[in-house]
Amino acid sequence: MDERDLLTERFEEQRSRLRAVAYRMLGSVSEADDAVQEAWLRLNRADTGDVENLAGWLTTVVARVCLNVLRSRASRREEPLDVLVPDPIVDLEDGSDPEHEAVLADSVGLALLVVLDTLAPAERLAFVLHDMFAVPFEEIGPMIERSPAATRQLASRARRRVKGVPTAPDADLIRQRQVVEAFLAASRGGDFDALVALLDPDVVLRADRTAGATPAPILLRGAHVVGKGASVASQRVRFTQPALINGVVGLVMAPRGRLYLVLAFTITDGRVTEIDIIADPDRLRHVDLAVLD
Repeated sequence: MDERDLLTERFEEQRSRLRAVAYRMLGSVSEADDAVQEAWLRLNRADTGDVENLAGWLTTVVARVCLNVLRSRASRREEPLDVLVPDPIVDLEDGSDPEHEAVLADSVGLALLVVLDTLAPAERLAFVLHDMFAVPFEEIGPMIERSPAATRQLASRARRRVKGVPTAPDADLIRQRQVVEAFLAASRGGDFDALVALLDPDVVLRADRTAGATPAPILLRGAHVVGKGASVASQRVRFTQPALINGVVGLVMAPRGRLYLVLAFTITDGRVTEIDIIADPDRLRHVDLAVLD
């Protein structure tokens, strides 16, 4: 095996971990893949002969690429309606897709990703690397030009924010399907009271730019507001059916058999706590769909 093949093999050994780091940093499968690819390109251009800890070197590269993306993302947000809708990557416990396993952990869900997106870029990096991947503060500090003590404070501040993440969502597919089908029936019938009864009082609905009638993403909060929006969309749900979306029950809208958008639900204690609507074609390509029995 020549030196180039050996380098490729060592990188592939780290790919899953690097992709997991990038996904938790960015909340986007496509952007995570781009960050890992950039790390591979930099590895090929760099002289790594004296690098003793290649895993640490690659983690640093991916982290800095992600940090740049987060800072660029933050600089573009001029209005509070510029909402990030994370890619809802959720697999069944017996999932065998290695690409999905690379970005999953029990602690990662839409709620956590949304909370992480409220953190400053440096806070998010410090929390993700230290609390999720056990990277020492002494290694994280230089990435964000902070001392280890200051980096520890950033992670601590982020940790306090993350502790507000709601309890784990329901994992029972039968229960999920019951709630989703009841939501669909109430939406089709324009039954506002039935919709509100299915929604958590603090439910949050997020929709990406492509899903709405306006060029900005949509963010709705509260059962009455979200219920009213679902009632207004009663005509559109004629083309909507329940399906497995990345291993959990959700809704797909596919008029004339062409996928138009998906609704990913987070259901906790029998009520809908979050709805994420994805219509962007690039993001839809990363969604795994399966017909329900």
